[in-house]
Amino acid sequence: MPNRIQRSPRFERTGNFSTIELTERDIEIIQAVHKHRFLDSEQIRLLIGGSRQNLLRRLALLFQHRYLDRPRAQLEYFRPIRNRPLVYGLGNAGADLLTERFAVPRRKIDWQAKNQAAKRLFLQHSLLISDVRVKLEAACRRDRNTRLIEGDDLLEQCPFATRQKQNPFRWTVRLLLDGAPLSLGIDPDDIFGLEFRGEQQGRRPAYFFLEADRATMPVQRSGFERTSIFRKMLAYHESWKQRLHERHFGISRFCVLFITTSAERIETMIEANRYFNACKGSAQFLFADHSFLESANPLSHSVLNGTGESLTLLDLIR
Repeated sequence: MPNRIQRSPRFERTGNFSTIELTERDIEIIQAVHKHRFLDSEQIRLLIGGSRQNLLRRLALLFQHRYLDRPRAQLEYFRPIRNRPLVYGLGNAGADLLTERFAVPRRKIDWQAKNQAAKRLFLQHSLLISDVRVKLEAACRRDRNTRLIEGDDLLEQCPFATRQKQNPFRWTVRLLLDGAPLSLGIDPDDIFGLEFRGEQQGRRPAYFFLEADRATMPVQRSGFERTSIFRKMLAYHESWKQRLHERHFGISRFCVLFITTSAERIETMIEANRYFNACKGSAQFLFADHSFLESANPLSHSVLNGTGESLTLLDLIR
């Protein structure tokens, strides 16, 4: 019988692996995983580039040396689909490296324990957020006329009071609904901006709050005690009416981008959005399904706003 190739266990460190001398590319990989929380190997390749096989071998080595970790929740997540890209989180050695080289606060986090405690739904949601961010980052790298403004960049221009908060991208809006006081918390999945540079530099950037929707949350509920898509819309819309974005972030305008699962789900969201502006809907909300992420260039891919108009993210830079 022919000898079978012995593969290393994918979620166990074997101890019989080669030594590693970290390269600058390795450090880029570790930084990218830390920045995005979880990334799969294809997302890492999109950010870092290079040969797929060489990258997979390097990721395996970084895992064995504890610079990266592989959350076990992906076993349950990927069980029905074989050959899915492996998902990586930051390992303890990677966290130590970032502290030593870049003074990233280490705190007393056991990253391996934190990664293994991540549940399947959290992992799925995190990967969807990462997918949006990675695809936009890669698109802006290809399009030299467009710059991606990331959360840390925005934080630098926020008012001092916001920068001092423990969670600066989380806020609360208070309103009256049918005469009753209501307090709604807002915690976007991500925040980013887009601006033109080069010849078109000087036009006002557009800012977006991302809501990554996997269709597990009801679009509407009978009350507001529990969260729903409409509850999120109401909170964002009221924040805009009260100009909280100006006081909290120092930005003059924003849109809310919902990335969801299907065109049918988008139709349901747009129908809920008709509550605003005398049943006309609010153009502040943007909707796209997974074709947005699968497109060659998400910057120029069509999205729908709350009034049913088709446009692109670049159309919103003025």
